[in-house]
Amino acid sequence: MLTPIAYGLAVLLNLFVLYIGCWFLLAPRTAAAGYGVPARAEGDPAYLTVKGLRDAGYGLTGLGLLAFAGAEAGAWFMLLVALVPLSDVFVVLRHGGTRAVAFGVHFATAVAVLGSAALLFAV
Repeated sequence: MLTPIAYGLAVLLNLFVLYIGCWFLLAPRTAAAGYGVPARAEGDPAYLTVKGLRDAGYGLTGLGLLAFAGAEAGAWFMLLVALVPLSDVFVVLRHGGTRAVAFGVHFATAVAVLGSAALLFAV
């Protein structure tokens, strides 16, 4: 019973991160506002592209590990990748974003990713 839940949550989280990466590549200004640090009017093409590529790459890597290497590899990946949304909390706070976005989006994401790692380690 735990295995489908563990894999299901991990797959959903990785698909969500892949979606966010694609969002940054296809609608960068909207995505940046949702991230909590809106893009400057004169442009932030490097920030927006790197963010999109980073997230899409993490999502694909997580899905690949789950599919081809199993729960333990996926668990280690999720444990380590939880550092990304934790770092995003500080990025948002340092660059004028709100506490609500920093903690309500990024910190909550880190907690969900850590929970997913724990479930994957348990199977």
